[in-house]
Amino acid sequence: MDTRPLRRPAYRRLWSTTIVTAVGSQLTAVAVPKQIYDITGSSAWVGYASVAGLLPLVVFALWGGAIADSVDRRKLLLVTNTGIAVTSLLFWVQAVTGLASVAVLMVLLAVQQAFFGLNSPARQASIARLVPADELAAANALGSTVMQTGLIAGPMLAGALIPVAGLAELYLLDAVALCATVWAVHRLPALPPLAAGVKAGRAGLKGIAEGFRHISVHQVLLLSFLADIVAMVLGMPRALFPQLAAETYASYGEGFALGMLFAAIPIGAVLGGLLSGTFSRARRHGLMVIVAVVAWGVAVTGFGLTSNLWVAVAFLAAAGVADMVSMVFRGAILLSAVTDELRGRMQGVFTVVVAGGPRLADVLHGTAASALGARTAVVGGGLLVVVTMLILAATMPALRRHRATA
Repeated sequence: MDTRPLRRPAYRRLWSTTIVTAVGSQLTAVAVPKQIYDITGSSAWVGYASVAGLLPLVVFALWGGAIADSVDRRKLLLVTNTGIAVTSLLFWVQAVTGLASVAVLMVLLAVQQAFFGLNSPARQASIARLVPADELAAANALGSTVMQTGLIAGPMLAGALIPVAGLAELYLLDAVALCATVWAVHRLPALPPLAAGVKAGRAGLKGIAEGFRHISVHQVLLLSFLADIVAMVLGMPRALFPQLAAETYASYGEGFALGMLFAAIPIGAVLGGLLSGTFSRARRHGLMVIVAVVAWGVAVTGFGLTSNLWVAVAFLAAAGVADMVSMVFRGAILLSAVTDELRGRMQGVFTVVVAGGPRLADVLHGTAASALGARTAVVGGGLLVVVTMLILAATMPALRRHRATA
């Protein structure tokens, strides 16, 4: 693994906050749907809660990106991390008092996602101020590896703690862990806007629109976003895991098969992160994104063609490795291809794309599976990823020609 960025104290502090939140946030991510299901007995309400959190995430990620370009990013991180911690504490209060209100849970979830939307662009945009350009890919790999590890360890820890401690304590653990995050952010250097005479008004709709205009006229940025949309919307099969576990892999045990399917992609992503030293020094960032997205499509296609659970898990893990490579170099392109005064807004759009793509995929794949069957939908999606990405690479050469800055 390429650990060069960890030699820089400021980046190391920011990265340490990712370690805490990667696991802690998953405790709340498990506790909220569990509590809603316990109250209502309905999976539909669990789905409604997910939608309730998506809209504020989208709105505040876009706005938060504009704010991150107008203020000291360290101060913004302090405010938003504190807000997330207070929200987790309120989750604990409602649970320990036995309030049992779905409405309160959904409001708290919406507020928490709004704070996350404000926080994420500032956090990601700050990386380019803390490490040199030639270490951006390595820094993204380090952060992404920790986040993917949290997707595995967090739910496992939550599952182990719920029978022993209860839901309320999961919220409290998250809140306490976030206090360490606030302290680490407090020790970061000041990160004010670099451009002279920056106006706070840029954090409004005009500033957001300026960010979208920048994307529209810079083909490499547009293509980096399109690459993720192609991979996630057309090729993310997670909505079909329950059906496949019940129909195709039932002989392995439906519950066991379902757990393995959900765990496989994050496990592959962590493996990719641990091996990041083999690719993080590559300079042709655009070509690496193209290769990774095509590899994702091939792996998803292979997953859809097999009826052997272990082969399926291997294909999904390979897809996870490819996703990690794509994530690393898309993030590096985003941080290096724009000036500091636009990085917050670009990260805001990035957050929306990353959060929204898999949710759109859930709808698309679920609809396709109803009409064509689950395995056909998976194979068709994987092939569409490969064909679409190759067409984009052939007809719009800006991405494949993009190289890392010196």
